[in-house]
Amino acid sequence: ATTRPETMLGDTAVAVHPEDERYKDIVGKTCILPIMNKEIPIIADDFVEKEFGTGCVKITPAHDMNDYQAGLRNDLEIVEVFDDSSIMGDLVPEYKGLTTLEARKLIVQKLEEIGALVKTENYTHNVGKHDRCHSTVEPKISEQWFVKMKELAEPAIRAVKEDDIKFVPKRYEKTYFNWMENIQDWCISRQLWWGHRIPAYYCNKCGHMHVSKIAPSKCEKCEHTEMSQDENLLDTWFSSALWPFSTLGWPNKTEDLETFYPTNVLVTAYDIIFFWVARMIFSGLELMKQKPFSDVLIHGIVRDSQGRKMSKSLGNGIDPLEVIEKYSTDALRFSLVIGISAGNDIKYMPEKLDQASNFANKLWNAAKFVLMNLDGVAELPKIEDIDLSKLEYEDKWILSKINNLSKEVNENINNYDIGVATQKVYDFIWNEFCDWYIEIVKTRLYGENAESKLNAQIVLNTILMNSLKLLHPIMPFVTEEIYQELYNIDESIMISEFPSYKTEWNFETEENNVEKLKEIIVGIRNLRANLNVHPSKKSELIFVTKTAKDLIAKSEGFLKKLGFSDKITVQEDKTGIAQNAMSVLTDGIEVYIPFEELVDAEEERKRLEGEKKKVLAEIERATKMLSNPGFVNKAPEAKINDEKAKLSKYQDMLKSIEERL
Repeated sequence: ATTRPETMLGDTAVAVHPEDERYKDIVGKTCILPIMNKEIPIIADDFVEKEFGTGCVKITPAHDMNDYQAGLRNDLEIVEVFDDSSIMGDLVPEYKGLTTLEARKLIVQKLEEIGALVKTENYTHNVGKHDRCHSTVEPKISEQWFVKMKELAEPAIRAVKEDDIKFVPKRYEKTYFNWMENIQDWCISRQLWWGHRIPAYYCNKCGHMHVSKIAPSKCEKCEHTEMSQDENLLDTWFSSALWPFSTLGWPNKTEDLETFYPTNVLVTAYDIIFFWVARMIFSGLELMKQKPFSDVLIHGIVRDSQGRKMSKSLGNGIDPLEVIEKYSTDALRFSLVIGISAGNDIKYMPEKLDQASNFANKLWNAAKFVLMNLDGVAELPKIEDIDLSKLEYEDKWILSKINNLSKEVNENINNYDIGVATQKVYDFIWNEFCDWYIEIVKTRLYGENAESKLNAQIVLNTILMNSLKLLHPIMPFVTEEIYQELYNIDESIMISEFPSYKTEWNFETEENNVEKLKEIIVGIRNLRANLNVHPSKKSELIFVTKTAKDLIAKSEGFLKKLGFSDKITVQEDKTGIAQNAMSVLTDGIEVYIPFEELVDAEEERKRLEGEKKKVLAEIERATKMLSNPGFVNKAPEAKINDEKAKLSKYQDMLKSIEERL
């Protein structure tokens, strides 16, 4: 059986599987090749699939890759049927000069005429096509240039096994070893128009071949002066394999080569580990006698929102220039990095671009606030030049926060956890700096205490500066723009010192204390939200604590502002506190809010009873639906799960309402 009858003229054997009982007795005998009337052997080879077709496979070593390998194993004759242009040769004179498709029809007719054709049938299979002209790609044996790989692969395997070169994530070593340990000699010649030509030269007179870095002036054998260079080009990956050192001036011993080779890290996708990474490694070890890089960081592929690879045929590709025009370069970069992990694919999601754009706006607005409150300051002292002990609790808290963040981000970057580092910087800027610290220090910036105001300005400038530096590798443009407006800066954020951990910024006690106060404020806000209390309505806050009096006294300004309070009382016990006062508890501190100051109890009860009635109706509806066999058996699973989720939500709401009642 064959899908290419014209190749039968070059058959040199018929193969069966060695364990196929049907054909054991005829292995070693010969059969007649129709049309050619030629005896060819029947051989046994493991590559034959017993269950496929008749279990007998015609072998054409010159025109099939598997057949070629079988031909080498079994020492078969190699017979070429057609040339590089798919034109039939002179094996059979009547087909000479025809295209393979023209010959195919005539050969099928001939087989039918001589009674050698059992049947024909339609058959669907994979046919290689050229990507431009869509012509069928026909396998054909040809003379090519190869690199012997075994002796090059061994040191390259050893370099990774001994951790001289590390893959991140480590699991991709498996892909590398799988290819390197089963490596075959590398065909490096290509029949293309553009590229580096094979450095081989042929004498036009005697045909002698010269391989040389420089074109020879005459034939070393007959001294004829007319030479022709080999028309084959080097495989693109052969040229690419030299990249780590050829770009630095190799083969000359340049200053760049001395300074920058070997390099630190290669960042690439997992789909070219054997095409490029492995080839750079063995080329560097062979030609430079040194590894080309220490680490190989493997990143994922950007896919569409459905997880499909972007392609022209699907029409799901994204033009980054259009995205940049709409959202900015910074937003695109941020969206592709936030939350990723090494080696895993990324889904392109417009929602992430909106998140990135909103973040850039948040940063810009925070910077405007800081700069507005530095306006008119002729010279701002550096944080290094002031007495840190005189800073407020919140100043020490935010310094401690960014100090720990700097340590973690450095560790994350060194471990190539770029997505984790970006998430941490995002959370710090948005939550700790913008939502908390800026809100906390507003009372000081607008107050009468000049020293407290100046310290707040110094810390704002410092925290914003270090936040920009931590974010700069991900969002370089907006960070540089803002950085240029700050005090005590370098010429460019790019050449400034990257933030690192400072022991003098270690304020663990103050950090823990402010975190307690934050917890209290969040508790107060949640309580007020549950009771639908308008932000304009202020209340007394009664703190019960024996250990945190000083903390509360020093933090009174922002506790009032952020806790919606007009009066703060601190006492050691619960004496005098109304029995129905609502409480917020944290380690070592209790806060009570007199209930009557916030809501009309009877009105609140009526409102909650109304809410309860609505929720009970929803619970009844969802329960009936989920107990109806007609719905459960016929509805899509997603719809059923949706109703279950609603029921659970309403049950939680009911529990919350009853607690409040």
